[in-house]
Amino acid sequence: MGGCLSAASGDVRGGMEAVGGGGGARSHRSAQGGGPNDAVDHFFQAQGLRGLYTPLELSFSASKLRNMDAFSKSDPMLVVYSEINGRQEEIGRTEVILNSLEPSWITKTTISYQFEIVQPLIFKLYDIDTQYHNTPVKMLNLAQQDFLGEARCIVSEIVTKFDHNLTLNLRSASGHTLPGTITVHSEESESSRMAVEMTLHCLNLENKDTFSKSDNPLLVECFDFDSSGDHELIGAFQTTINQLEGLYNSKSGANFYHKGHKKPKGQLFVDKIQEKVQHTFLDYISSGFELNFMVAVDFTASNGDPRAPQSLHYIDPSGNPNSYQQVVGVAGIMSAYTTTLYSVSLAGPTMFGPVINKAAEIASHSLQYGNNRYFVLLIITDGVLTDIQETKDCIVRASDLPLSILIVGVGNADFKQMEILDADNGKRLESSTGRIATRDIVQFCSHEGSGQMSVVQSLLEELPGQFLSYMRARDIKPLPPRYASTPVYPQQ
Repeated sequence: MGGCLSAASGDVRGGMEAVGGGGGARSHRSAQGGGPNDAVDHFFQAQGLRGLYTPLELSFSASKLRNMDAFSKSDPMLVVYSEINGRQEEIGRTEVILNSLEPSWITKTTISYQFEIVQPLIFKLYDIDTQYHNTPVKMLNLAQQDFLGEARCIVSEIVTKFDHNLTLNLRSASGHTLPGTITVHSEESESSRMAVEMTLHCLNLENKDTFSKSDNPLLVECFDFDSSGDHELIGAFQTTINQLEGLYNSKSGANFYHKGHKKPKGQLFVDKIQEKVQHTFLDYISSGFELNFMVAVDFTASNGDPRAPQSLHYIDPSGNPNSYQQVVGVAGIMSAYTTTLYSVSLAGPTMFGPVINKAAEIASHSLQYGNNRYFVLLIITDGVLTDIQETKDCIVRASDLPLSILIVGVGNADFKQMEILDADNGKRLESSTGRIATRDIVQFCSHEGSGQMSVVQSLLEELPGQFLSYMRARDIKPLPPRYASTPVYPQQ
């Protein structure tokens, strides 16, 4: 076991930001400038805090709206809805703009962007009748107002635009084109990009740690870390960024105390403190960084004869997708899968090493042409590996490259090996030569017993954090405006 520092600002999200920074993204570097801080990462995973989300403010304008009033122009108001499982939920309303067919509203709507989830938005425009102009907008009955049209998009369509502006044509509820457009602009708060990076040490403790900031008051706790999750609290104290800056400037220490004890349990010293801009996942994607997708499908004999209904590769004449088809879901990949299935003979053994090496070769080769590409390898498999150590060695070597590996398990095989590769137990993979992985680049999810959307979410929830850990560790910045191009963003 070893020393572990955590910091919290009174709630779970605040604690996550205090240690990880960047609106929930966790990117930690050791005092020597190396890879992730395993203790802190494991602490958050034990709390169920794994995905990355970004708070966004949406602002709105419209143009060339229909004029619904006889003696004046329309008085438009915009209503924003999210759509979950086909159900619409209102999440915001703007103010009413009087006599305008070109409104630009002041009221903004706040949402949380999550990379791993498709987030549909619906925008509905209404002309508010004169008799309701003194009624608070939240109290307005929309059925009593004139409908000007609606528009739909998903959040990723907005945030991946370089200028974060998306213009949408208005349509009727039945889908017919109507006059006018809506422009949606997304913006991250500046505070989500600011971080304070500190190097700390404690007397009588072995661990040296770095964490990023929360602007709120901090609760600094020192734990005796155990990979089992049974961490023992050594001591704690409450402080602020300003007070930590004071410790650094005075070269003095702050005492740790354990609840109920007056005797100090140790001292914390600040060796380094630096405020800097911490770029977010959206900064990279919207500036033109690319996510490149590769797929590997397990055609080993353990999947069963494709002609037999029990096979994981069985092509059902009635059209029902098999376990592999349910996960893939992209037309070009589906076509390649079907063609290959009829042209190969299923055999063994099951080996991940060669395909990971090939993906790593592609990722490594891309670095000759710049550092704005990141690669994602999806492996779909029925389970047991025959080259587990070679696979570990390949993953450890690939951890230095712009690459993440997503593994989907299909069928009812024993997936313990995949869980080891995932390294979500707070312990990074180790190669046969004793080298430790620079960072965690693997995410595993079992398809059986899970809904399709939950599989997709589980697979993608760690990807933004893995992407950021690579970029930040190498101090790679988003592209400047003149190099930015329209990026490819994930659709599900």
